[in-house]
This record gives sequence, structure tokens and C-alpha cells, in this order.
Amino acid sequence: MIESGSLLLKDIEEPTSEADLKDVKEKLIERLKFEMLLSELSATFINLPANKIDEEIEKSLQRIVEFLAFDRGTLNLVSADDKFLQATHSWAVEDVRPSPNVISDDYFPWVINYLKIHKKPFKFSNIDEIPSAASKDKASFQSVGVKSNLTIPLSVGGVFLGAAAFAAVRGERPISEALVQRARLAGEIFSNALIRKRTEESLQKALAEIRVLRDQLEAERNYLREEIKLQHNFDQVIGESDALKHVLFKVEQVATTNSTVLLLGETGTGKELLARSIHGMSPRKDRSFIKVDCATLPSNLIESELFGHEKGAFTGAYVKKMGKFELANKGTIFLDEIGELPIELQTKLLRVIQDREFERIGGSKVVKVDIRIIAATNRLLQEEVKKGTFREDLWYRLSVFPITVPPLRERKEDIPLLVYRLVKKFNKKLGKKVEKIPEAALETMCKYSWPGNIRELENVVERAMITSLGTTFNLTELNDSKNEEIFNATYQKTLAEVEREYIGRILQDVYWKIQGKNSAAETLGLKPSTLRDKMKKLGIKRPKLSSAL
Repeated sequence: MIESGSLLLKDIEEPTSEADLKDVKEKLIERLKFEMLLSELSATFINLPANKIDEEIEKSLQRIVEFLAFDRGTLNLVSADDKFLQATHSWAVEDVRPSPNVISDDYFPWVINYLKIHKKPFKFSNIDEIPSAASKDKASFQSVGVKSNLTIPLSVGGVFLGAAAFAAVRGERPISEALVQRARLAGEIFSNALIRKRTEESLQKALAEIRVLRDQLEAERNYLREEIKLQHNFDQVIGESDALKHVLFKVEQVATTNSTVLLLGETGTGKELLARSIHGMSPRKDRSFIKVDCATLPSNLIESELFGHEKGAFTGAYVKKMGKFELANKGTIFLDEIGELPIELQTKLLRVIQDREFERIGGSKVVKVDIRIIAATNRLLQEEVKKGTFREDLWYRLSVFPITVPPLRERKEDIPLLVYRLVKKFNKKLGKKVEKIPEAALETMCKYSWPGNIRELENVVERAMITSLGTTFNLTELNDSKNEEIFNATYQKTLAEVEREYIGRILQDVYWKIQGKNSAAETLGLKPSTLRDKMKKLGIKRPKLSSAL
């Protein structure tokens, strides 16, 4: 609320003649008009949206400049780094040059210092009224053609926001105390409007950040809902062998750092479990652990899964989606089967590892992330580098701290401990009460080569628990040498070979019908597009019909 009545009337002297009375009336009318102008401007800014304030300030500045009979008016606000004043709003009469965009200490050192320290108006009706100490400022005013000037400091709550400068360029303009008071009242309106704009912008920024965090938390929650459905082998690493102890020693060494870790080893050795252990012992343990299985993601979706996409980036992208790297911000991302990552995406992954930044599909904004990267593979990546299917520079970036996880056949002394733990797990899961594990069964399992490692051991124990009717563990499967041959024949093949054979057999059974009822996609539980991607990736092609009839 502007209480301007006493301020505007205090300098009016009691009239002593008819001419004086006329002059007083004219001054009162003029000041009443100015009060009405201020009231209009104040009312305009009360409920004005923040995004409309700048436009209204420009209009209001024009009305003030014209009423006060100046040639130019400019609002100069303190820059973000508090190093200079920058012209943010300006209006000038026709044929008058606009104010300089930046008013720095180099041009107006004395004036800026005066406004900041004293927070009082600076004025001169004639250029020669400028103090001798402000010689540099005087030269700057002359260079831009200012003949008279009135600069009002803008501040709210003792905080210096900048200054409102009114200049006469076409001729000198007397600067009276009444004029100063009017300009000061206008300055208060501008100050309040600017503070409200900044406050609303800060609130909008805070709300936007809250929305981003909310979206991230929602995405993390959805991800964790899926993760909780997974059955992990153990809730802790089991074993006392020297091979395992060496691995755990290396895990402890690297866990407390932010270094990238590459876990090497055969399928089923527990690489994911070790990745979770590294995360659990790291400073990031209270943040997300995001797993990405590079082998199971369709090639046409893997980039979107990793880096996200903007709304409308491609057909079907109805909403903006955060990728796994964004979900893992401040936490850890585990890239399982990294050797399966398409060569065209390896360059983008390399950038994320180097710079911790990327762009969503369809977006131009760089997204920065603070993540710990753990990768795993059962492939010999150095051989893949020689073949040209894996980038050499990416290999070097990933193998900062490689850890080779030993296969189960190299830590057979851990098998009894693992079996006891698995029996306990499946007792609970299957409602069994198995309490005794025969020595013969343990001896048989210790002699077996376990090509499928812990994953195979878990499957064997689960099947044995299903067939165990009493309290004694019943192992029959590994006693059959023919069955062992079948196991060995199966696990000597790569995952891709097994997938190729299985998918090819299903396709033959359904006469190469890919989609629809009783199709290969339905049998495999895959989307037709995903099946086609896998067929392309595995090199599965429908055989040509023979021309011989």
C-alpha cells in the first residue's frame, strides 16, 4: 500500500496571490493524476501471472517516463553473479538510443557503489553537477548523450535489486525533490513486482524439481515392484573357499570407491549377487540399484530403455519416459551381459561412462547423472574386440577394476554350504521339512562339473526337493550318467546357440507362424516384434521351399 498523500503535499507552500493559487491547483491536479497512475499500476500487478509481469513492466515504464517528462527509462537489475547491472526492461521516445545492455563498474564505478552502499537516489540536472570523484562516470554519461539523470535504487527488505534510471537526452531536465519522490514511488512498485516475479519463478522451479523427483520416485517404485518379483539365489554370498575369499577381498577393496567394475565369469556364477554386494557396501547403498539385462532387451527398444525418450520421439512414445541411467542417478546401474550390447549403442554408452551425460531419444537437452557403473559378461570381450563386435575404447573404460568370478567346479568345497542353504530356502518355499542330506548325495554333487554353475545347482536342488517325500533329501538326477551327458552337451553350447535351436524348433512345430493364435510368439510368450528381433539377431531364417515336387 502506497501512502503518498503527505509525501506529495509537504512541499506545497501556502498561496499568497491568485497566480500562486493557480499554480498550487495545477500541482495538486498533476499530483492527483500521478497518484491515480500509481494506483492503477499497483492494481495491475496484484494478481498478474508471473509470465506477464515483464510485459506489464515495459508498459508501466513507458507511462512513468512519459508522465515524468524524461526521454528514456530503464530498469537495471543485478546479474546472477552479482558482478554488474544488466538492462532488463527499457523504453525510450522515438529517435533516442536505448540504454546500454550492461552497466558495469568499468563505466559507472562511483554511481553503482553509491547506490549499493547508500541506497539513495543519484541525480543531476546538468552534467557538471556530477561529483569530481565520479570523473569516469561523467565521461560515460557524456558518451551516451545523457544530459540529465535520475537513478533510483531498487531494493526490498534491504536487498539491493538494481536501479531504475530515468534520462533526459534531447535537453536538460531539472530534477526537483518532488520529481525524486515520484520516481521513488514508481521504483517501489517495480521492486515489488520484480520480487513477486522472482518468488513465483523460484516456486515454479522448485515445483518443477519436485515433479522431476516425484516422477523419478514413481519410476523407481515401478521398477522395484518388478524387481521384487525376482527370486535371487541368496541374500548373501555363501562359501568359504579360497577362490571365493579372493573375490570377496577384491569386492571389499573396490566397493567404497566410485570406480567402474567389470565382473567376468561363466553364466550362473553369481555375478549379479556380487554386483549387489558392491552396491550394498558402497556410499550409494541407500539409493537405487538398477539392473539392465542387455541380452533380453529388443534391439529397437534398448536405447529407449537405457536413455529414455521424449514424448513423440517415435511411434508409440505417447509420454516422456525416463531411462534406466536416469533412474540410477545417485545410485548404481548394473549392466548385465554387456557383451550383448549392439555396436551402435556402445558409442553412446562410452559417452555416459566418460562424461556422465546423455540425451534422451528425440530430445536435445543434455541429462547429467551421477552413477556408479558395474558391468558383467560371460563373454571374452578381448576376443570380441578382435572380431570388431565390441569397441576397444569401451572395453578399456569398463575394465577399470575387473573381477573374475570362479565357476562352481573351482570352488567345490562350497557346494555343501550352498546345498544346505538351498534346502532351507526350498523347505520354506515348497512347504517341505527336509532335515537330512545324505553324504552320498553331497559326494555326488561335489564330483559333478556343474557347467551351469550355481544356477544349475539351484535347479537340481529344487527338483530334488520336489521329489523328496519325507525328511531326507532325495537326489536321483545326477546319478544318471546319461543325464549328465545331456547336461554337458547342453551347457557346452553358448546361450545364443541354445536360443537359436529352441526358437527354431518352435517355429518348425508351428510351420513358421510368427503371430496370432497357436503361433511361435504365443508359445514362447513373446511379442511378435520381439520374436522377429531375436530371429534377426540369432540369424534364424525360414528355409526356402524346394522346387522339386
